[in-house]
Amino acid sequence: MEEFDYDLFVIGAGSGGVRAARVAASLGVRVAIAEERYFGGTCVNVGCVPKKLFSYAAHYHDDLEDSRGFGWDFDNLHFDWSKLKANKDKEIARLNGVYKAILDNNRVTVFEARAKIHSAHEILVDGKRIRAKHILIAVGGWPWIPKFPGHEHAISSNEIFALEQLPESMVVIGGGYIAVEFASIFSRLGVDTTLVYRGDLLLRGFDDDIRAFISAEIGRSLSLKLNSDIAEISEQAGKLTVRLSNGEQLQCGVVLSATGRRPMTSDLGLENVAVETAKSGAIVVNEDFQTAEPSIYAIGDVIDRVALTPVALAEGQIVAKALFSWEKQTMNYQNIATAVFCHPNLGTVGLTEAEAHSQGFDIDVYTATVRQLKHTLSGRDEMSMIKLIVDKLSDKVIGLHLVAPDAGELVQGFAVAMNSGATKADFDNTIGIHPTLAEEFVTMRTKRKTQV
Repeated sequence: MEEFDYDLFVIGAGSGGVRAARVAASLGVRVAIAEERYFGGTCVNVGCVPKKLFSYAAHYHDDLEDSRGFGWDFDNLHFDWSKLKANKDKEIARLNGVYKAILDNNRVTVFEARAKIHSAHEILVDGKRIRAKHILIAVGGWPWIPKFPGHEHAISSNEIFALEQLPESMVVIGGGYIAVEFASIFSRLGVDTTLVYRGDLLLRGFDDDIRAFISAEIGRSLSLKLNSDIAEISEQAGKLTVRLSNGEQLQCGVVLSATGRRPMTSDLGLENVAVETAKSGAIVVNEDFQTAEPSIYAIGDVIDRVALTPVALAEGQIVAKALFSWEKQTMNYQNIATAVFCHPNLGTVGLTEAEAHSQGFDIDVYTATVRQLKHTLSGRDEMSMIKLIVDKLSDKVIGLHLVAPDAGELVQGFAVAMNSGATKADFDNTIGIHPTLAEEFVTMRTKRKTQV
């Protein structure tokens, strides 16, 4: 009988890796995990959590302004970046401890060091060669900055959280959710912000109506330069000059490149085993998250399927249970709700209109653009947009999209309904809560003419 030190060795203590380790350990097997950087991974340290804390801070800008229309008055209002950063750092440190405690409390052996794969059942970590029956790769992704003259002057979304001082001006490069979120957030924290994107609409991959709407809304609070690209960044006397491909020049204190993330598969020892990777560097797995090397599995951002923390958590749990409890479950990637924490927020679940057409659905589309009741007194010209996509044959709601404050909070509940097979008739038969924005989802009756 072959002797192993552990039944499962996890490389990476982010959300997915920790979940897999905890579930496996609870099933009575020997588990070890290696983490070279920080517990909790991207989400806890340089992603979802600190970004949402920054988003809350930015929302107060609007809330405090809006309160004047409701009778509130105040003087000497100012924003202290150092206080926000210090409180954010304190909370992240607390969460690091929580993740470490989860592992310790479940008797998972923790190696705070880099791990590399030596063979199908061997890992090199902390100067030791360890044998494991199964290996799970959960190392996540890392920000990618494209190469252009002066690219070294740009920072990534990792470094944005560590800024010691709030710059007076900032240029954000990119049009995905990370770029849109940070541009929106920092513009409300008092930074003169310019968002540069080479496409004609922000948020590629989202519904086209929503993309057009959010591009217009974002443009109200910052300088938006679409169909533009960066030609060069230069630095002189502590100031950065960004030259665009059309010759225009922008002066700023910080350039944030938010142009995407790539799986962290380099220098992982994959050349020592049969694990296959795609051109993007992502590890190729089957529906059970098993690689071409039967003893090695991979989950989360490193497999480049759906790069969301709750998805990595679900994938990690599926692997652990399948390996050690014989409970087999297939990951369902349909109707995964997601949110973009720009201002206003964007929430979405299900298909875009273009996806519905491409998949052969005959659809009805319902849309509404509304002004929230609060803004009748606040005076803010911010609008909200709601969109429903309905399969004519089954009457099921197959796409739901919302641009509005707290869109993620609202869409989460509708995602439950859609995963339960809710039809447009079910929406119509539901009595709305009045007056709320959410009631618009159950009061839309006029179909929009669809475009193919």
